Amino acid sequence: MSLVTVTQPDKDQKIEVVVHELNVRSVDRSRKDIGTWRNAHISAESVYYPNRSRLYDLYDDVILDGHLSGIIAKRIDAVLNKQLYFEKDGKRVCELDGLINSLQFRDIMRTIMQTLLWGISGIEFLPGRELAFLKVPRKHIKPNIGIIAYEQSGTDGISYADVPNIWVMGEEDDLGLLLKCAPYALYKKGNISDWSQYIELFGQPVRVIKYDAYDEQTKQELKKVLDESGSSLALMIPKQADFEMKDGKNVSGDGRLQLSFLRAMNEEMSIIILGNTGTTTTDSGSGYAQSRVHEEQQREIHRSDMVYTINMLNDPKFLSILRSYGYPVDGGYFCFSKDMDLEKLKARLDIDKEISGIVPVPEDYWYNTYGIPKC
Repeated sequence: MSLVTVTQPDKDQKIEVVVHELNVRSVDRSRKDIGTWRNAHISAESVYYPNRSRLYDLYDDVILDGHLSGIIAKRIDAVLNKQLYFEKDGKRVCELDGLINSLQFRDIMRTIMQTLLWGISGIEFLPGRELAFLKVPRKHIKPNIGIIAYEQSGTDGISYADVPNIWVMGEEDDLGLLLKCAPYALYKKGNISDWSQYIELFGQPVRVIKYDAYDEQTKQELKKVLDESGSSLALMIPKQADFEMKDGKNVSGDGRLQLSFLRAMNEEMSIIILGNTGTTTTDSGSGYAQSRVHEEQQREIHRSDMVYTINMLNDPKFLSILRSYGYPVDGGYFCFSKDMDLEKLKARLDIDKEISGIVPVPEDYWYNTYGIPKC
């Protein structure tokens, strides 16, 4: 199969898309547990035949967790919602504002951030006059041999290193943050399943009917009554039998045991994705000082994500792709607008005023530090 670069195609030119040549399989939605996670992890790290297919099927399952999907969205949105612009020779290039504000560009930035979660991502840009692309299924990307495989478990495919319109992001040995979150999501799913079963069994009053062991007619009539009087738990025992029901209410009757376990799993996932728990859940024991510490920890992660995203957007391959679409990117670079923390700036201003009275401070320092536009 021949590959085409991102150029303006002739009307009669047939464009072959790599993604369309792949035999994409459905996600494996079978039941998964900790054993599944461990085996998939081992398979992905195999020295001779590494395969991420089973691990990525597991990832597709665990991201359905409500808490995990929420904190992932929180981390990604913190980058997507920052103001971005393209700069050249110290001036903003307004011609790229339309591209930056488009849904396609936002989706590219989201894919860049998702690389931190999955370990790898791939985009195939389509030839044409406007920016368009298809995402490469991650299970088909084989970073250890640098190909996009036709089959998710195969080794025959297309080498992507020298293909100008295919952009693969991520490190060869990186399996993403979801590797650490997966066991907690699986434990949480099992906990909720056990909890729901407990509620089903003991959430309603138990009906106990006793009958004479030798009276079969009464037994049959009582059974009919129970069958026709609802679906809650019912027991029939002979009067001569000694019966005692152990329901575990001393330790879990109020749901505190299951709830504390669920919260522990959520907190572990919050720490992995956001670096803290205080910005997503409330704790009666936490105070203002602790909340400020958690918020600062999350700010550091967001700053790191912004640096990572900018480095990826300014990657020579991506700039080359944008250039092929006609965007004026030569000699320029993407950058985020300065993120102002008013409380920090206020404290810094007091210090700067004292220093400016001792030593001369360049004029550009005030513009750059406090984000003041030059007239």
